[in-house]
Amino acid sequence: MVEIHSTSIIEDGAIIGDNVKIGPYCIIGKDVKIGANTILQSHVVIEGITEIGENNTIYSFASIGKASQDLKYKGEPTKTIIGNNNTIREFVTIHRGTDDRWETRIGNNNLIMAYVHVAHDVIVGNNCIFSNNATLAGHVVIDDFVIVGGMTPVHQFCRIGKHAMVGGASAVTQDVCPFILADGNKVVPVGLNNVGLRRRGFTDEQLLELKRAYRTIFRKGLPLKEALRELEETYSQSENVMYLVDFIRNSKRGIAK
Repeated sequence: MVEIHSTSIIEDGAIIGDNVKIGPYCIIGKDVKIGANTILQSHVVIEGITEIGENNTIYSFASIGKASQDLKYKGEPTKTIIGNNNTIREFVTIHRGTDDRWETRIGNNNLIMAYVHVAHDVIVGNNCIFSNNATLAGHVVIDDFVIVGGMTPVHQFCRIGKHAMVGGASAVTQDVCPFILADGNKVVPVGLNNVGLRRRGFTDEQLLELKRAYRTIFRKGLPLKEALRELEETYSQSENVMYLVDFIRNSKRGIAK
């Protein structure tokens, strides 16, 4: 059973799953696929080659899958892919990819609050929260369980590691390491994300390892290469610390420090 308000426009070719509800004045393009149990409130516009999974709720005036604002984009057949169980609030904009990644992708269980912008070729993981007016520039990568505060822009090509939290009205111009709290314009690390990590089931032993790793990287005054070498020697069996080390070694913009 699909509920489509009489004022909405669904172009021929669009695929609408079971139990989808589409409210007044929505516009759904011909290459759009919407999964089961997804709800579109009024005035939602979805265009381009866009796949939206199941059990999502998309609020009024959201715009998904429109062409990139990148001046190099010439209409290539790029995609927007959104997973399951996401909440996308009012006036959110999510643009399709370019010929860099060929897609913009958002995972599962994310809360994207009002006026958030997700630009072309962005990759968002699972269980993330973006507060009002957060802005993700092109090519940004957001790992799982990240929180980005309101009014915070993230510079193009930056990455934010899993379980990190970035304060509101900050400015992210370099990669933000996983597991930490970061704040400021420009953003700097201010500690470990203890509360968030405990809520997600991290043990006392895991937290102690990460606290010691944090101090080694950000507080001991060691050259970064030496700090990473020390962590590899001391915590080679710690999955979390090794993820942190790999994140830093693979950083292309350098880490906020």
